[in-house]
Amino acid sequence: MGSPNETRVTEFILIGLSEHPRAQAVFFFFLLMAYLISLLGNGLIVILIIADSHLHTPMYFFLCVLSSVDLILSNNALPEIQVNCFFYRPTISFYRCLVQMYVGLLLVSTECVLLAIMAYDRFAAICQPLHYMQIMSWRFCISLVAAALGLSSLTTLIYILLQPTDFCGRNVINHFACEVQSFLKLACSDTHTSELFMHVASFFLLIPPFSFIVVTYGRIGWAVILMRSKEGRKKAFSTCSSHLVVVGVFYGTIMIMYVKPQPKSTSDQDKIISLMYGVLTPMLNPLIYSLRNRDVKGAFWRVFGRKTSE
Repeated sequence: MGSPNETRVTEFILIGLSEHPRAQAVFFFFLLMAYLISLLGNGLIVILIIADSHLHTPMYFFLCVLSSVDLILSNNALPEIQVNCFFYRPTISFYRCLVQMYVGLLLVSTECVLLAIMAYDRFAAICQPLHYMQIMSWRFCISLVAAALGLSSLTTLIYILLQPTDFCGRNVINHFACEVQSFLKLACSDTHTSELFMHVASFFLLIPPFSFIVVTYGRIGWAVILMRSKEGRKKAFSTCSSHLVVVGVFYGTIMIMYVKPQPKSTSDQDKIISLMYGVLTPMLNPLIYSLRNRDVKGAFWRVFGRKTSE
């Protein structure tokens, strides 16, 4: 048996999205476009909601939190992934890999719970409009967000405590970023407990929130059907359907990744699925939830129109 220094891992080699240069170039331009849209869209939403008093409502408070989460998520790994497209088998330090992995886990877990909270907010607004402000008080809204952050932080902390420490010199990650499953596959110590917790945590962070969203939107849909206004029904159905598309993509791809039994190696299909929830969803959220919204457009002209006139 070699000395500890011979098997200690100080950095990881990332295989990347593809080993074909042309494919890497295509991925780079897609990632750059997604990153810019996510950065500008989510950043703009956060600025508008903070700056415009008309958007200081529970719905936009949750949207502001969602955009903040997506903004940090986009900057957690995406800039490095784009740079790595120009290198063959780029490296990442051991501790930078851990930070990237656990920050991403914290943010994705938070978003899983936050989307369910936002669905409840819409349910209260549409199905119980007369009692909406009593139900969604500011104290209650802040408590819900704090609970989401607390639950995701606890989950991430347990992952950290169960983290394997022995890799027997293995340092090649078959992925474009540091991701929990690919990380665990490198360990030569027993990872049974870590993998079991990953499946249990994934189940409770995905299935109950997703089921709650489906049931909630079902009740919202029924309330919309009973609306007398044809224009109101059309607008509500358009909004709900677009929300459900984003929710379906986000939860569906993560379920495929983390709830199903895991193969011994990471496939290219798994990498594409990771792109769906890690890159595509933060790009779509501002487009679907806010930028098509009349209130947000009005806030844009109030904030930036006022500044240009000054």
